[in-house]
Parts: sequence; structure tokens; C-alpha cells
Amino acid sequence: MAYSSEKLSEEKVFKDPVHRYVHVRDRLIWDLIGTREFQRLRRIKQLGTTYLTFHGAEHSRFNHSLGVYEIVRRISDDVFRGRPEWNDENRLLSLCAALLHDLGHGPFSHSFEKVFDLDHEYFTQAIILGDTEVNKVLRRAGEDFPKKVQEVIAKTSKNKLVISLISSQIDADRMDYLQRDAYFTGVSYGHFDMERILRVMRPQEDQVVIKHSGMHAIEDYIMSRYQMYWQVYFHPVTRSAEVILTKILHRAKDLFQQKYAFKLEPTHFYSFFKGEVTVEDYIKLDESIVLYYFQMWQEEEDSILRDLCCRFMDRNLFKYAEFDPAKEYKKLAELSRLFEKVGLDPEYYLVVDSSSDLPYDFYRPGEEEERLPINLQMKNGDIRELSRESSIVEAVSGKRRTDHKLYYPVDVLRDNSTNPKIKKQIRELLEISERM
Repeated sequence: MAYSSEKLSEEKVFKDPVHRYVHVRDRLIWDLIGTREFQRLRRIKQLGTTYLTFHGAEHSRFNHSLGVYEIVRRISDDVFRGRPEWNDENRLLSLCAALLHDLGHGPFSHSFEKVFDLDHEYFTQAIILGDTEVNKVLRRAGEDFPKKVQEVIAKTSKNKLVISLISSQIDADRMDYLQRDAYFTGVSYGHFDMERILRVMRPQEDQVVIKHSGMHAIEDYIMSRYQMYWQVYFHPVTRSAEVILTKILHRAKDLFQQKYAFKLEPTHFYSFFKGEVTVEDYIKLDESIVLYYFQMWQEEEDSILRDLCCRFMDRNLFKYAEFDPAKEYKKLAELSRLFEKVGLDPEYYLVVDSSSDLPYDFYRPGEEEERLPINLQMKNGDIRELSRESSIVEAVSGKRRTDHKLYYPVDVLRDNSTNPKIKKQIRELLEISERM
């Protein structure tokens, strides 16, 4: 029997709080789950620093990846099977791409990427194509199979239908993370009727479409996504933790470049500081390693690195104020000047953070990034873009919302044992209440 069609002697199941069970019958999928690169995802949190805001948000990229796989398995095995537009030869490709789509996420994901100018999608593809256990397993299904999986994740595959299952405006990735993140944060915003959405999904040659009768379930999904971004993903307290995390990594990098003598040499970070990251370096670094360094750096001689690490580990986060960079740039300049006077480096202690989201959009000619629209299949077989039929979706289409916050250490600014007059000026500018 060919490896690609080999089944386990007995189906394996993972108990899952979102999907109840994740079912694995394919030998290839089971072997991929057992690789060191996939097991590493247990040590990468799905929501980065969000656990410092919502204490239940301790779930991992491993949980999420299994969830995305399970949704695609249900679509291919239950919803699409037997339909003339669906080729069963796409099944295993879809399952592997779903399982491995987040393989390249680093510790604390997007914050980490920004500091070191990295791209998790690049590393996902590099792990799939490189000298890795994942690559060896995939090659058992065919020498060109790793390349096929990589092309789906890179969105360069000719198989647009499979790409849309993994990456579109209504894909298995989003459907899993919205529900999973809502469950573990304890909020109600991310819940929608996924069972209904799966029942009304239909395969076409180049993408998944939705039966018109399922439009209201899609509206609910889009509004759930909107609420999750602003109530959970862009929560200002989470962003404060990300600001401190980012500044710790920036400080450590700057100190390394200045040839600072660390008490604990950051050997795991050397290639990241130098911009010479190999796939093996990347795989070895996870959140347990990063947090170990943060714990140890609380005893460093450098006061900024020491303070920021203490703040992160003890959750003594920065406070924030609403900020409009277009109107308040002079205020920011004055605050920077005053911060320097009281011995606070504004590079690390006065930080503007911006968040932006576009809930739904469709392709607009001339724009850099094409956004594959959600299309409805009408009763007569015609295809209509969602916002043309839904007034709710039309109201949010193409409307980008941006929010700016200014972060600062309020505990230092309230400490009048030094520079009381200047600190009072700062508090007035930031409108900090004199009451604790």
C-alpha cells in the first residue's frame, strides 16, 4: 500500500474543547504530528502575551493547528466528498497544509517577528522544504509532495481551491482561532454557527463559495471577527505587555551590538542579533527559552534591561493614554524632552503603539494586496460577492479602523522622591490622576 493512502490500524483521537474530538486516521498525518518541529508548537502560545490580560489564554499553536486540520478534514471528508467539483486527490494536500500552516511561528509570534525582521510564513516554508523531520515524512508521500504543500501555504499553488480552504476571508484557520481564542479567553464575541457554515460551503474550481441560504451565518462570523479583534487581540493591556516584550528584545540586541558583558550570555539569540538565523536556530528557540532569559536578565547590571524584564515577569505593565499622532506630535516631543530630564529614556519608556484592522474587503483593482472575496452561490447558480447582498457586511466593507495608544510607566511618574516638579508637568500632559 502506498504511504499516502496508508491508514492507522485504529483511529487516533485528541479530545478538544472546541471541536470535541480531532480525528486522525491517516498514517502521514499521525507521523507529522510526531515530528520535533510540530511538537515544538506546544511551546508557542497561540495568543502571545494575551495571557497577561485574559488568564485562560494559555493555549498553544499546537492546539490551533490540530483544530484547523480537523475543520479541513470535516470539509473534505463530509461536506465536499462526492461533489463533482471536488477531487479527492486534493484531500491529503489540504490536510497537510492545514496541519502545518503555522509551523514557522516563533516565540511570542508577531512581536518577535517585528524586532528581528522575520516572517513566520518564510520559516514555515523553510521547515517544510529543509532538512527536517517534517520534510522527511512528507517526502514519503512523494518527492515533490513537500513542494506542493509549501506552494499552498505560499499561495503560489495552481490549486486555488485548496488555498482558499487554508487562507481566505472565511477559511479553516480563522474559523478555528476565533472560536478557540474566545473559549480560552472566556469571552462570548468569537462564537458563530460553524456547523451551519460548513453545511453551506460548496467547492468551485478556484475557491469555496457559500450557498445564499447561509448568508446570515457568514454575517455573524464577520461580526464575531470584528469584535474579537477589538475586544481581545487589540486589547490595550495586551498591547502594553507586547510593548515591554518588544523593548526587552530591542534592548538586548542593542546591548549585544555595543559589546555589553551580559551576566548570562544570550547564546540562543546570537544569530537573531546578527541577522543570520538558520532554520535550526529558529526551531531551537521557543517561549520557555525566552522566558528563562527574561527571568535571568532581572539581575543584569543594565538598569533598562533589568527593569523591563522585572516588569514583564511580574506583570507591572505600562499604563496608556489615547493618542492622535496627527494632532499631538508636539505633545509627544515635549514629553520626550521631559522624560529625558527625569532619567527615563523615551525610546524605552514612552512608546506609541498602533493597531489597525479591516474586517472585510473585496478585490479593488490597483491595490497591492488582493483580498479574495466571500462569494455567495445564488439559487439560480449565479455568483455574487457577499457585500452586494448583505447590508450588514456592506457597512463594514473596506473600512479600516486604526487605534493609537501612548504607553508609559505610571509608577515612576507618580514617585515624587526625585524630580517632583518635572514629573508633575508630565502627569498634567498625560492627564494622570493625582489619586493612586
